[in-house]
Amino acid sequence: MNYRRDITDLPIDTAWMQDVLLELLRIPSPSGRTDVIMQHVGERLEEIGLPFELSRRGAMIATLDGRADADGGSARNRAVVVHTDTIGCMVRSLKDNGRLEVVPIGTHSSRFSEGTRVSIFNDDPEQTYTGTILPTKASGHAFGDAIDDHPISWEDVEVRVDERVHSAQDLRDLGIQVGDFVAQIAFPVITRSGFVTSRHLDDKAGVAAVLAAFKAVKEAGITPQVGADLLITISEEVGHGAAGLANEVAEMLSVDSAVVAPGQHSTETGVTIAMQDLHGPFDYHLTRVLCDLAQAHAVEANRDVFRYYRSDVASALEAGAETRAALIGFGVDATHGHERTHLDSIVATARLVALYLQAPLTFAEWDAQPKGSLEHFPSSSVQPVRHEPEWDPEDEELLENEPFDEVVGSYARLQGDDEEE
Repeated sequence: MNYRRDITDLPIDTAWMQDVLLELLRIPSPSGRTDVIMQHVGERLEEIGLPFELSRRGAMIATLDGRADADGGSARNRAVVVHTDTIGCMVRSLKDNGRLEVVPIGTHSSRFSEGTRVSIFNDDPEQTYTGTILPTKASGHAFGDAIDDHPISWEDVEVRVDERVHSAQDLRDLGIQVGDFVAQIAFPVITRSGFVTSRHLDDKAGVAAVLAAFKAVKEAGITPQVGADLLITISEEVGHGAAGLANEVAEMLSVDSAVVAPGQHSTETGVTIAMQDLHGPFDYHLTRVLCDLAQAHAVEANRDVFRYYRSDVASALEAGAETRAALIGFGVDATHGHERTHLDSIVATARLVALYLQAPLTFAEWDAQPKGSLEHFPSSSVQPVRHEPEWDPEDEELLENEPFDEVVGSYARLQGDDEEE
């Protein structure tokens, strides 16, 4: 792409990024209870110098002006999307033994919550209790081998509250009620080798990376060709995500965790560019722009497909957003569990976001209007698309009497003949 020479691989303030990451990880923010963390994110945006507003529900939209905005041009722009909400739990009932039955907020298995320390929030902001999620059979000394066959489900775990409670009434006396939030405590650690272990790296590491990328652009004094909205959502884990994306946004880049596991291609040291997730394929052209940017500037990048995964992108498209959409992520081992990534992966993600913010829109002229003619549709403007082979009726006559195993080879030969012509 010709614009490579106009884009700078900006230095990322890694010390600042780490401070932001640890700060966010230490703030509980299960979906539905995100007001406090958004206050802290707002303070960081003020520090960077990005103006922002909040939606009625509390999502945040910050703005990085571009040259087109300054020249009074079109309002079309791009959006980078991250989320501050995390998985968590909610009190379903107060048990007669003085413990709490909980249900999950977001999608995660009780298996990875057993033994997790939690904070319990009731309606009084001055009252917070602690506890531990345990199996209902939690002691081998009491239940013997029965603990090995204990079922894995939310019905088979309970929260042991760190108070002198022995009945449901004791819990009520503390002010604990059905519907109270139960947040899993993160306990973040950055090791000497650069690994970050913590609950809720999804998506707080993404928030730290994106804030660091916007900070790098601002500190470099760069006014991008295209303005960008930074959309920070508060309900991605329960499927709402970026449903309120503005109509004028031509491109949307979601930054979230990438799955490091057997059968996946993501790593804990690089950034992942997703080709598809549970919602379907991402925009062909935009994903390849991101691949090209990473390759041109030696950013470690991997392409991957996620089978059991969706992000802010899905909710925006399902809500009717007519935008190109892509997803990149920092590599996370044991997602939605006892997560781990490496600082190199977060930095690689920040570098790619900073590069993307400097790039023009994938199709600047086409995206000037929400609709256009087929004649001007840029099917092959960025990455040349080879003309799809067409089936000729004469080919069918030639092949109809051939054995099935010869048909594929014959058609391939016919296709090759067409290409030679």
